[in-house]
This record gives sequence, structure tokens and C-alpha cells, in this order.
Amino acid sequence: MTAQRRTVRVVRGGPVLVEGPIDIELPDGTRVESDRFMVAICACGRSKNYPLCDTSHRKRRRR
Repeated sequence: MTAQRRTVRVVRGGPVLVEGPIDIELPDGTRVESDRFMVAICACGRSKNYPLCDTSHRKRRRR
């Protein structure tokens, strides 16, 4: 079986975008599956749906 190349895009101040579908394995061994064609992975740690992004990074107040 050959490995399929995926595109990963890092958005400054936002999520990491990965071409899906994907399986995500968290440090505690929990697995999260997504069948979407593009998956946003939380990079800020604020998401209530972690590891998937829920756009919580947009709520950050600037000083």
C-alpha cells in the first residue's frame, strides 16, 4: 500500500487545516475521526470541541 500525501496548512492565529478524511490520535490514546474534506485542528487550546477547532481563537481580545 502506498502512502497518500496530504496537505497541511498552518493559519497564523488560527487552526491547522488538514485535507481529510483523517484520524487523530490524542496523547491519552483517544481517537477522533473526521470524514470532512478539510479538517480544522485547534492550535490555541481554547476549543470546547478539542482537538477540532470551534473558532474560539476568534474570541481573543486584543489589548
